[in-house]
Amino acid sequence: MKKKTPTPTTTTTLPSSSSALDPDLPIIKIVSEEEELFVKMELEMEDETHDMLVKWGKEVASDEDYIEIAVRAGLKHGISSNK
Repeated sequence: MKKKTPTPTTTTTLPSSSSALDPDLPIIKIVSEEEELFVKMELEMEDETHDMLVKWGKEVASDEDYIEIAVRAGLKHGISSNK
């Protein structure tokens, strides 16, 4: 079982005139963060097995899980588009 210890995070507000901000995106403030240990695996499986795991994942995923995925994808996209 993984240990979660929330760490308060200081927030930094960027000026609204900053060219780094997209005016169409809402502001999201990080209020705490947690470090988690995990193992990243590359998996091979049959399509039916993949579909079953996706179904199970959707049944147990929380709103926070979906937010984390979206934020991670947005950060990756932002970093890659600024290179």
